[in-house]
Amino acid sequence: MTMPIQSVRLKPGVTRDTIAARAARSVVGAAPGGSRLVRGKALIFWDPKHPGAKLDAIDTDQITPSSDCVSESLATLDERWKAGAFRYLMPDFRLRVHAGGNFLIAGDRFAIGSSREMSPAGLMGVAGEAGLEMVIVCGANMGDIFRRNAINLGLHVVQSPEAVADARDGDEFTFDAGSRELANLTQGKSYRSIPLTDKEEEIRRTGGILAVGRREFVESIGGEPRVEFPDPEQARSMTLTEQIVFAHRVDRHAAVRPGATLRLWADLLPASDGTAPFAIHTFNQITGGDTIEPRQAAIASDHFVFTGKEADERQTSISREFARQHAIGKPRYAAPGDGIFHFYFPEQGLIVPGGFYPGADSHSRAYGAYGAVGVGIGSTTLGFGWATGSIYFTLARQRRVAFTGALQPWVTGKDIVLELLRRWGAAQSSGMSVEFVDRDGQLPMPHRNTIANMMAEGEAQNGLFAQDEITDAWYRARGIPLPYPRLASGAAACFDVDEGLDLTSVVPMIARPFSPGNAHPAAEVARERLTFDKALIGSCTNGSYDDLLGAALVIRAARAAGTRRVAEGVRLVIFPGSGTVGGQIERPDPRLGGESIAAVFRGAGGTIRRSWCGPCFGQGEDALKPGERAITSFNRNWQNRMGVGGEGYLASPSVVAASALAGYMAPPSEIGLEWTPDRFAI
Repeated sequence: MTMPIQSVRLKPGVTRDTIAARAARSVVGAAPGGSRLVRGKALIFWDPKHPGAKLDAIDTDQITPSSDCVSESLATLDERWKAGAFRYLMPDFRLRVHAGGNFLIAGDRFAIGSSREMSPAGLMGVAGEAGLEMVIVCGANMGDIFRRNAINLGLHVVQSPEAVADARDGDEFTFDAGSRELANLTQGKSYRSIPLTDKEEEIRRTGGILAVGRREFVESIGGEPRVEFPDPEQARSMTLTEQIVFAHRVDRHAAVRPGATLRLWADLLPASDGTAPFAIHTFNQITGGDTIEPRQAAIASDHFVFTGKEADERQTSISREFARQHAIGKPRYAAPGDGIFHFYFPEQGLIVPGGFYPGADSHSRAYGAYGAVGVGIGSTTLGFGWATGSIYFTLARQRRVAFTGALQPWVTGKDIVLELLRRWGAAQSSGMSVEFVDRDGQLPMPHRNTIANMMAEGEAQNGLFAQDEITDAWYRARGIPLPYPRLASGAAACFDVDEGLDLTSVVPMIARPFSPGNAHPAAEVARERLTFDKALIGSCTNGSYDDLLGAALVIRAARAAGTRRVAEGVRLVIFPGSGTVGGQIERPDPRLGGESIAAVFRGAGGTIRRSWCGPCFGQGEDALKPGERAITSFNRNWQNRMGVGGEGYLASPSVVAASALAGYMAPPSEIGLEWTPDRFAI
């Protein structure tokens, strides 16, 4: 059941005075933003496909591979992170940094993707081993989560396209930690970096998020959370995201405008077992660990479970023990198999329209499907939120996409978002906040979940749909009350980009490696007869009952036409979004002639797994091995993402199912199925 934002809950015997006294005794280390000169040499990531160009779009999976994201104890958080830094992209990275290459030079869109704070922490640690400070120098549109994480930790980040263009191997650089001025001494040039906001500068200069957190924790003890939405006149000129941000401001006088950094109350602050350990460490460092109950905390064990590895079990046990210590029970603590947190927490009624939900995973953007602002954050931001009930948030520029026209046969939310990412091209959303308008009310919640979820791949700050009848019906069917008023963007709201997508032009799509934006019509891909080893259906992106039903309808119809099992050599595996969905698919469904979804999958040779994230980021027995290829309904197919040396393709559940039957990548029409809405529409 949905609960209001709670006030702070002190541990027995703790008072605000005792917390203040402890804070006064705490010693904060030197501020990393102090005026001093950092020196070193350029370590450049060159693009092997474009000689002379710096490498663009280095994602956090490449900075810290998933197998190195393990935290086996709070005392040795960064050991694996340092060892794994650029393990595959630049295997000698650690040696090159230790030799003095501590100015990392990369192209545009550096560190896009995951919220894994292991990446900036590991890079800092590698330099620190040699008594150096790391400076990241990149071009435009740095990954927003990585950027915030770096500021929190004191990792120097400089965005300067000019400096990147000029840099050559071995160039000597200096960086003034006070002014943030960068100089290439070899070439005799100086550069001004893209400025930070005032609050970001304050965090950087005064010791990072731990120092800020210790100061603001005491103040937060007396603060009462307030969520107050703008009146109609104020709302008239505000987008939906801006109204939700306005309502959640801690400082009720703070101006809501793109580029402003505001402190916002959070309705829920969720983590996974992968991101929780660093958040727990941050929370303990700020609060002392035994003064308050963590505020708005929720944790799902969904990343490093079911692998059978002792190290992964130790990681998961950190979250489990923290939940036990602070009496965080269901539904705010999801045990292994309960569900993937972007899917599980909405299902449990912990996500509601109008809420603000910063989650320590990039796909927390999925909450936008429910009329909420969902954003990805790092673990230190989350730990700060658990301590204070709020986080710092820099509002992005606003963008709107209106969906018009009628959905075409076999087209789902996955096809829509792949087509959108294809059209956006290399720049993707340019880091904007994106509002989606379902003009004709034809996109069901699973479609919206997929689109909002994959705004992580679209490099948007968030993506959301306004609450409407479809939203209301979804909550009503589950008996979940809605505490906030229904909101919509004001008639005079300003969007920097206002665009449309005619759904009559969207067809079933398949995204090739190594980008979701590398999407093509499935019928065109089918002509190539691309074979594969695995067909994987489910995940937080397409793991709902309706998603799995769509795939099962394809398999059952093909069976009636004579194709009874998946093609020889193909392994079909299904991952429900939650344990609840896993139970539902075992029940008879009238749409399947009284069979269950699970029975249809098993009858075709498929295997049903428990709910977790593993194969999506290369973990567990279903991860890709070198040379293997898979077609999946997952959200991300970057290099090595689903397993080192494997190739991942993305498509809707119905296209993955049809491909499994055909033995090559293809839409349902390729296996002789003719679309009829009463038979296949969900």
